[in-house]
Amino acid sequence: MMTTQTRLATMAALMCLFGACQRQEETVRAGERPARYGLGHAPTAEHLAMLDIDVNPAGAGLPPGQGTPQTGAVVYAQKCALCHGPHGEGMEKIPKLIGREPAPGFVFASDAEAPRTIGNYWPYATTVYDYIHRTMPFSAPGSLTPDETYGLVAYLLAENGIVPGTIVMDAKSLPAVRMPARPHFVPDNRTGGKTFR
Repeated sequence: MMTTQTRLATMAALMCLFGACQRQEETVRAGERPARYGLGHAPTAEHLAMLDIDVNPAGAGLPPGQGTPQTGAVVYAQKCALCHGPHGEGMEKIPKLIGREPAPGFVFASDAEAPRTIGNYWPYATTVYDYIHRTMPFSAPGSLTPDETYGLVAYLLAENGIVPGTIVMDAKSLPAVRMPARPHFVPDNRTGGKTFR
């Protein structure tokens, strides 16, 4: 229960906020934009570097580090198998990660039920790294180190038969991996026009 003093302090804060918003609204209505809105601050270079963790298909953005299928198998067992299954087979609504079936052709446009895995559908090995590093494990996204992530990618690619089990995955070897599904993905070269809005 709020005391009278707390109620008065809350009302005073709301009145100040309302007054500031009303002044801001009047300024904008008059056609003038304030130089600053009084919110936030300029980010530092260190802060931007912490946020700039994406990796593109060519491999730009890959950090230093390395991993092998053997180190990745350990990380997978500890941090991934609970959701994706002990052999990457998927569980309930969690996707399957390992598998090259359906092998003949690329049937995904005609068969919505075909399981999309790293081995049969993913076009770039570098973006496997990017996705895992930024979003996994589900319970603690972004918590994997670069070495753990390189190891996981090496493990998943080896289990899918894409790379040998002896590979050392790093910023140099990962972009060189040619994914089986890559030829099925083409750049979107549409430039617009009447059919695009």
